Amino acid sequence: MKKGDFLWGSLLLLWIVILIIPTSREAFIAFTSTNPYIGGFIKFGILATMGDLLGVRILKDKWIIPKGIILKAIVWGVIGMVITLMFTVFTTGVAAAQSQGILPFKDSKLARAFFGSAIMNVTFGPMIYIYEKFGDMLVNIKYENDGGKLTVKKFVDGIDWYTIVGFSWLKIQTLVWIPCHTIVFLLPEQYRVLAAAFLSVLLGVIIAISRKRNMGVQIEAED
Repeated sequence: MKKGDFLWGSLLLLWIVILIIPTSREAFIAFTSTNPYIGGFIKFGILATMGDLLGVRILKDKWIIPKGIILKAIVWGVIGMVITLMFTVFTTGVAAAQSQGILPFKDSKLARAFFGSAIMNVTFGPMIYIYEKFGDMLVNIKYENDGGKLTVKKFVDGIDWYTIVGFSWLKIQTLVWIPCHTIVFLLPEQYRVLAAAFLSVLLGVIIAISRKRNMGVQIEAED
């Protein structure tokens, strides 16, 4: 085990310990309930960044601290704030639609969780991928830019749309995130954003796997 593996695992364990110990868990939940946007920022800023680092570890087979990691953590934090809002919007929206007969199974918590997850992931979910990509590219350009002007074209051309649509949207969005977020929406409200933040660690792994797959395809094509 490398030193980085130990440090990363220790940080993850610290999060788990905070949630296991009743006193720290109650204090954490009280703070994030009183300050939901700050809580969302902290949860995603830390856990999603951990997911990014783990993804790099899988991809490069070693721990690397990317340039601009603090700015990338801020990007994730802002996304966490938006997700905090969207979770409420979609869960209450689905509940309202069920109560009015627009969606079926009014008294089913499972149906409410599934509808909320499905609608969120086929509408709001794809845009989150784009926001994250644009934010990531903005940070990268800041450190790699040679002084040229930042343009919309540069952002759009810099995205691998085939992977975004074919892999992230059509496969991961439907086969992974809809089931996962259905489970998240079944949790008590105070745990939902935190659970989603933990899922962002999984996102880092998925991104690394997709990049490794693309690298393998490119190597085969060259051969």
